[in-house]
Amino acid sequence: MLTRRHTLKLAAAGLAAAATPAFAQDWKAKYPELIFAIIPAENASGVVERYTPFVNYLAKELGTKVTLRIANDYAAIIEGQRAGNIHIGMYGPASFARARMVGAKTDAFAIETNLDGTKGYYSVFYVKKDSPYQKIEDLKGKNLGLVDPNSTSGNNVPRFALNSMKIDPEGFFSKVVYTGSHENAVIALQQGTVDIAANWWNDENESNLLRMARKNMVKAEDFRIIYKSEQIVNSPMAYLSDLPEELKAKIRDAVLNLATKDKAAFDKIYEGKQGPLVAVDNKAYDPIIELNKFVDDLRKKKAS
Repeated sequence: MLTRRHTLKLAAAGLAAAATPAFAQDWKAKYPELIFAIIPAENASGVVERYTPFVNYLAKELGTKVTLRIANDYAAIIEGQRAGNIHIGMYGPASFARARMVGAKTDAFAIETNLDGTKGYYSVFYVKKDSPYQKIEDLKGKNLGLVDPNSTSGNNVPRFALNSMKIDPEGFFSKVVYTGSHENAVIALQQGTVDIAANWWNDENESNLLRMARKNMVKAEDFRIIYKSEQIVNSPMAYLSDLPEELKAKIRDAVLNLATKDKAAFDKIYEGKQGPLVAVDNKAYDPIIELNKFVDDLRKKKAS
């Protein structure tokens, strides 16, 4: 992409300065409003509070209206980008891979990082701290809480892990419950609706559980991890492939410089627990496409 842009710049030497205002006017006329959507990792009010400063920053940087949309489920953001109604999406790895698999013309351009510079996180299984369960095999006949069929840490990686243990979730557990969000999975565990719950975990300093604890929704010490996966590539932000190149460049620049240009907005999202967003491309998520295909095959085998 950079090479192509560089070539275009060379070809347009001497004309760029005159042409830029017209190009800008063209895309602003076509896109008077951009929709930024995010998967429902937490309750809606939490998402609004966390991302509103970022959306305001993005609108200021782009010079056009940006509207925050909270998807009802993971599939909603996939379908929204496939239909072209969502211009920028904050995905989980599996939902972004699924969007590409179903033909959404979307490109990853930014990835979350950890404080140590790594670009990955983990899927974990939680149980209540005072429960007798020490390993997954101890939970035969109990209830399993998953998040969403398109969640990486809340469904696909857990199913991959269970399969490697020769465990068929629907046969091994009494019930498999999709809770809809990572927060809901923890709440279901807390209330006893499920006995084990899948969730995301970065490190000892950050996880969905710790975020919930900071909001006084739960006490983190009431839960413990009995399984942690291999590292998963971090979540991407992605825009529609057919947006004008100038617009995509402005979006990239704004997002990749968020941590320094508007630290308050950045900190509102990550609360000082993660590093800046950095550049990424679709290839980073090719392994997640393979993971999705694996889980799809498991479903097909079970159905047949």
